[in-house]
Amino acid sequence: MNDADVRKHNQVSWDRQVAESNRWTVPVDGETIQRARTGDFSIVLTPTKPVPKDWFPPLTGTPTLCLASAGGQQAPILAAAGARVTLLDNSPGQLGQDRLVADREGLEMEFMEGDMADLSIIGDETFDFIFHPCSNVFVPKILPVWRECYRVLRSGGTLLTGFVNPLRFIFEDERKENGNMNVCYKLPYSDLNHLEETHIKKSIEDGFALEFGHTLNDQIGGQLKAGFLLSGFYEDRYHAADEDPLSNFLDTFIATRAIKP
Repeated sequence: MNDADVRKHNQVSWDRQVAESNRWTVPVDGETIQRARTGDFSIVLTPTKPVPKDWFPPLTGTPTLCLASAGGQQAPILAAAGARVTLLDNSPGQLGQDRLVADREGLEMEFMEGDMADLSIIGDETFDFIFHPCSNVFVPKILPVWRECYRVLRSGGTLLTGFVNPLRFIFEDERKENGNMNVCYKLPYSDLNHLEETHIKKSIEDGFALEFGHTLNDQIGGQLKAGFLLSGFYEDRYHAADEDPLSNFLDTFIATRAIKP
């Protein structure tokens, strides 16, 4: 399976999850948008912790790319808060959720269907702000994402991103649905290397997206290699241990704030 096959599979997967009302596909309500218009808003890069307010640049009129963050949640909130939002996502279904909110609330947003690792449809130094939540787990290669973010961001611009700590992927079942904590996978992790294993095969057959556990060297070091300077960092976990047993022991998600010099 090549990168194009992975992208197509994950596109179909997320379109299906929209139909099934996955938590990350449910559009925000009108009250949330109205509060955002007054500057009162809260959005996440990781499962639960709100992004600190001082991580955001001034939003009014700011050219903003919401990268692989469709689902009718973060992008419309940023648009309501004053940002000039362009949204790029691989899933037409997810983009449709944002269009729904934009039409319902009278928000001006631009929509693009595309690959987060290939932003060639966007010119150099187009944006001042990029918001990129925990979605690079769905691409086989992460370094091109950082290079493209650096290219399309203007000097002095801000990149906010969330990603999965690769420790989540070393266990027999990275989703921990069976509570099994046996360590058996090497990093970097790829579902493509284990498609014949029963629980992964079933996950794919059930329509879940293919996942990839990128190393911290590629997640954090990759941003630095692309030219970014890190200026913020925090960790996060799920609230409910039954949603993710690893959350009983450690934070398994990371958020970073980076600046293009």
